Amino acid sequence: MKFYPEKYKIKDQRMKPFIDPEEIWDYINNTESTKERVREVIAKALNKERLNLKETAVLINANDPELIEEIKQGAKTLKEKVYGNRIVLFAPLYVGNKCTNNCEYCGFKASNKDAIRQTLSDNELIKEVEALEDNGQKRLILVYGEHKHYSPEFIAKNVKTVYSVKKGNGEIRRVNINAAPLDIDGFRTVKDAGIGTYQIFQETYHPEAYAKYHLGGKKRDFEYRLTSLDRAQEAGLDDVGIGALFGLYDWRYEVLAMVRHTNHFEACYNVGPHTISFPRIQDASAVNVDPKYMITDDEFTRLIAILRLAVPYTGLILTARESEQVRREVMSFGVSQIDGGTKLELGSYHESQNEEQNLNREQFAINDNRSLAEIIDELIENEYLPSFCTACYRLGRTGEHFMEFSVPGFIKRFCTPNAILTLAEYIEDYATPEVADKAWRIINKEIKGLDDEKVVCLVNERIEKIKQGERDMYF
Repeated sequence: MKFYPEKYKIKDQRMKPFIDPEEIWDYINNTESTKERVREVIAKALNKERLNLKETAVLINANDPELIEEIKQGAKTLKEKVYGNRIVLFAPLYVGNKCTNNCEYCGFKASNKDAIRQTLSDNELIKEVEALEDNGQKRLILVYGEHKHYSPEFIAKNVKTVYSVKKGNGEIRRVNINAAPLDIDGFRTVKDAGIGTYQIFQETYHPEAYAKYHLGGKKRDFEYRLTSLDRAQEAGLDDVGIGALFGLYDWRYEVLAMVRHTNHFEACYNVGPHTISFPRIQDASAVNVDPKYMITDDEFTRLIAILRLAVPYTGLILTARESEQVRREVMSFGVSQIDGGTKLELGSYHESQNEEQNLNREQFAINDNRSLAEIIDELIENEYLPSFCTACYRLGRTGEHFMEFSVPGFIKRFCTPNAILTLAEYIEDYATPEVADKAWRIINKEIKGLDDEKVVCLVNERIEKIKQGERDMYF
């Protein structure tokens, strides 16, 4: 079957496209969602089995409010089974906004003459990292426009610089990347620098919609972007993140396409994506988007619940694009990672006096402007366990090895003790007395919930070592 018109074909035939729009729409248009069938699919997901496309379509087509609520409740139960009440925290760090692409939805686009182009120098990068460490951050994602300046060698150098910055007890233990697709050698270069996850979002998985919004630059090549993380796998970089930008095309199609992308990875490489992201269109400088596919909060929260059921072991990321109210809701039944204390203007972390957002240097606007400390305080108040854990990546539990640990249900056994230890570090180094008091209470509660006495003893021993000044202990 020929999935795409000739204009979408690429020269590199090593990587074949795997998204068939007709197939996806066939599932959406011809799948029934009776109560019995919806409940059967939820039951399968609660058994921690990944859903296929038809089963995911059953959930997508369930429009009855009662069934939508059952889907959300099922997602909540599944999230508790797999992740416990842990929420992983990170911060984005924008390194450069030069870009040769013309994406209609992005403030970085080359045709935006109002954009103030900037790339952080080594010294500026160090200052940003120090400011983030002063707040307690341990996990960063470096974000770049698509430009020849941001080569694999440049990114690798940035990663090594970030890891080298130590301020007090502060250090960055995991650096993820959100940047342009690379060739196989390029992915090897950034992998050798010690990165965590490499994120590439398809934006929209529909070829015609993709062509409509991508009017120039390398990013216009749909198939090259679609198969980019296959090249990462071939380079040995098995820790990857995918995503779609909601508001460009029909949300039902995009959800099913991301599940198809996940299934592709598992079929070809025995590993799914480490994370899935689902940003929504927000205001930015010079954005030009048809409002036809904008989605409501109800649709947005619903699709997150569907994704949680469809891909039980994939981390779901929700950024500060969303309001604190939306983030609060979806953490209960889907999301496992959020950013905190986010600033998108280049260089703004160490310029604390600059509180105003400048849309001429931002990719998009954010709607949750709270500090990391405020977010941690609220998480604890709602009995979540904030985590800065980086153990799996550093112990080689990534890719196929990560699946070996996660699929049998080991995430909670490893991650809860590690989350406890990273929260104890945060308490000792950064928390106010009021937050510290509440955080120790949540830690004590979590320790009581551990069912392995040996682990309990080890956790308590390591907490005492943290109080004595030791850092970076993990299981």
